[in-house]
This record gives sequence, C-alpha cells and structure tokens, in this order.
Amino acid sequence: MARTKSDAGEPASTPKQKKPKKQRWYHQVWSAYKMTKRQDPLVTWVMLAVFCGVLAVALLIGFLTGHPIYAAVVGLPFALLAAMFILTRRAERAAYTQIEGQPGAVRAALGTVRGGWTFDDEPVAVNRQQDLVFRGVGRAGVVLVSEGPAHRVQRMLDDERRRTTRVIQNVPVTTIQVGGEAGQVPLPKVARQVQKMKKQLTRAEAGEVGKRLKALGGVRLPVPKGVDPLRARPDRKGMRGR
Repeated sequence: MARTKSDAGEPASTPKQKKPKKQRWYHQVWSAYKMTKRQDPLVTWVMLAVFCGVLAVALLIGFLTGHPIYAAVVGLPFALLAAMFILTRRAERAAYTQIEGQPGAVRAALGTVRGGWTFDDEPVAVNRQQDLVFRGVGRAGVVLVSEGPAHRVQRMLDDERRRTTRVIQNVPVTTIQVGGEAGQVPLPKVARQVQKMKKQLTRAEAGEVGKRLKALGGVRLPVPKGVDPLRARPDRKGMRGR
C-alpha cells in the first residue's frame, strides 16, 4: 500500500488561512452610524432632516428656474454629502463621549492631531491618583498636555516643564490642561487647540528636539511617602540567613 506523506514522516500540508475580508467604505460608515446611534439616538432624524432640507432647497431652485428634475439630480449628491457631514460630526462627538473620563482619553484625542506632531504613547508623568501628563513634539515646539483636576496637575506640568527645558533650550514649551474645570480645555477641543499653535521650528529642528527628549526616559512613577530610595538600608538579618 502506498504511503502518504504523513506516514513517511513528512509534515502534512496545512490548510491555507483565509485572508481577512477587506472592509469597504460603506461598512465603515455603517459601523460609525451604529456607534453614534448608541450615544446619540437622534442622529437618524437629524440626518434625515438635513438630507430632506437640502433636497427641498434644490427642488425649489429647480421649480424657480424651470428645471426641477435637473435640480433634483444635482441636489441629491449634495444632500447625501450634508447627511454624511452630520454623521461625521456626531460620530466624533459620540466617540469623545464614550472615552471621556477614562484614563488615557487625552492620548486617544491627541492621536487625531495632524500637521507633523508626534506624541509619546506612554505618559511622561503620573501620580498616585492616576493623573497623567503626555508630551508631544511638533513645529510649534513641545506641548505638555495633562489629564486630571487642575489643583493636582498644575504641579506635574511645572515639574515636567523644568525637566524639559533642562534638555532643550530656546524651544517653546506649552502646557495645556484638559478637563471640565474653568481654564481647562474640553477633551473634544484639545486636538484643535494643539493644531492652532504657531509654528516656530523647521521639520529638521522638530526632529532633533524629539531625539533629545528621548534622553528624559519614560514615565516617572511616584515614590510612596516615607520611602527614600537613596537612603534605603539592606536587611542585615536577612542577608545573614536569619
């Protein structure tokens, strides 16, 4: 009897893994719509109102000019675009509502910043209450963005600003507090706030600043009160095996 490849000790051929299906644009639109509707149940009616409103204006212009069918054909894509614009804005608002209040929400919002900005994935400072400070580098200089109550994060921002200016000189360092208190920037507006900052560096200079800041290392964990790591003494009894 003829032996198979597996009988002869050769590995049997494994079935080919199926490639994941490519998501079409309408799948993404549908996912965004479902996510938005969970947070904003009125989104469907708002989109329909905008769609019908734009189409009605187009028909009105068509009747006034004597070409209603032509106006309807031209107005239909504009009505669809207007409805998609409403969905995009509502989806953005729903996404921020979904993550607001969660640790790291500021980093997720900063991920939408464009214009050559780069942000560290990990915070550069954190305290016992899980307040965070994130750092970004761009052509406007260095920006430090905090997450937490104003009375706790202000000292963290000041300390981090001092650490940063010791490594780089003549580079603007801007601090932004994100939150719902007076003087803080709301989470949905922080990306726009960063993008509005005035450019003062070239791309090459911004890249050099980013390299220098890597010398600062990662996050600094808070040391518990009463513990000084520089004065810590070893347990001599434990060292003697007692």
